[in-house]
Amino acid sequence: MKKRWMKKAAASALMAVMTVSLIGCGSVKMTTKGTEDSTRDTTVKMLSSSDVVGKETNEKLETIQGILDKNFYFEEDEQAKQDGIIKGYMEGLDDPYSVYYTAEEYASFMEDTEGEYVGVGVQVSQAADTKTITVTKVFDGPAKDAGIEEEDIITKVNGEDISDQDLDTVVDKIRGEEGTDVTITIYRATDAKDHEYTMPRKKVENPTVEYKMLDNNIGYVEVSSFYEVTADQYIAAVKDLESQGMEGLIVDLRNNGGGLLDIAVEMLDYMLPEGKIVYTKDKDGNIIDEYNSTDDEQFTKPLAVLVNGYSASASEIFAGAIKDYGIGTLVGTNTFGKGIVQRMFPLDDGSAIKVTIAKYFTPKGNDIHKVGIKPDVEVELDSDAYRESKGEKDNQLQAAIDNILEKLGKKTADSTEDSSTEDTADSKDEKADSNDDSTESSTTETGTSEN
Repeated sequence: MKKRWMKKAAASALMAVMTVSLIGCGSVKMTTKGTEDSTRDTTVKMLSSSDVVGKETNEKLETIQGILDKNFYFEEDEQAKQDGIIKGYMEGLDDPYSVYYTAEEYASFMEDTEGEYVGVGVQVSQAADTKTITVTKVFDGPAKDAGIEEEDIITKVNGEDISDQDLDTVVDKIRGEEGTDVTITIYRATDAKDHEYTMPRKKVENPTVEYKMLDNNIGYVEVSSFYEVTADQYIAAVKDLESQGMEGLIVDLRNNGGGLLDIAVEMLDYMLPEGKIVYTKDKDGNIIDEYNSTDDEQFTKPLAVLVNGYSASASEIFAGAIKDYGIGTLVGTNTFGKGIVQRMFPLDDGSAIKVTIAKYFTPKGNDIHKVGIKPDVEVELDSDAYRESKGEKDNQLQAAIDNILEKLGKKTADSTEDSSTEDTADSKDEKADSNDDSTESSTTETGTSEN
């Protein structure tokens, strides 16, 4: 798809924030593959190990290695030790979004952004304070077949307690070679019991966009992440719904932890009038990038956007722009609040580091980091009714439907009853190719990923 949006201050493609990781569906973490900024010096100064860690630390490492050589019982894995040193070095930054990827982890990450990977087919998120990892979405695949459900809490992988491990580490444990088995233990609050499921790892496509026509000619588009295929899928979905006679649109970004920045921008260019979409600033307050929409196309029908506490990064860029321009109504609960941007720096051996380089701001200049975006219509999900009905009773979706009906002048006492489940058509987008840059999202309070 031809990019219609404009980018000022040609800088490197920035990694947008993302909190979701897909286990077997692609990672909901998001980072942008960066093209280097021709206006800035991005040369990495080569330093000796003593320059980096200091003489005392270098001597301490040598002392430790001497102790290991004489006393360690098991066989040493030199590569694992080196990777561990670098991971620890990055952890010393005290930024959960600045991390080191081994060559294998980086390859897996890049696979995720393409919307397909080997896993079990769930989206998960992690609370930064407790490190609790919760299943936020289950796609068609091994996990769904095994019986894993939304809101299950993952406690063990292959019998190993993962309660103190970060999201990336757990995702890597769940993923693996196609055809091999993985055992996942979860805690389910509905029966207050632990459940253990063993399932095969399979190649899974991440269905980033699903759509259907609801009653009263209201289109519904669910976007689970912002991957390379998503913009084409989203625009195709909206156009198809319009061809079916759509009068209003609901975009569901709940549990969407983010993805590729450029993809969110491309989707917004299709929706917004000409003007600013999002811009980023470095630590000195200098504008790095500014993304602007063109006047080629603009969505003018009644619009509502569903958000919740797991809507992060690229989702917040989308929601923030819609709110600032006043072209749609945000419905749900406060968003995650990840307003920082990361860039991926590939290294010569196939590994990479992801580094926080900037904050992003909505068109009106709002800084949403650790704050999130407050919806126009605040509605807490009735989780009991939602779970018991297997998603059919969704009071947040119903609130969005009511909002659209009000805008259309159609709302009556009878028109909204069960309208969220009375579909007149149902369809699913097909995967399309895209060469856009990717962005990764995470947040300080929660993190999400696909596996």
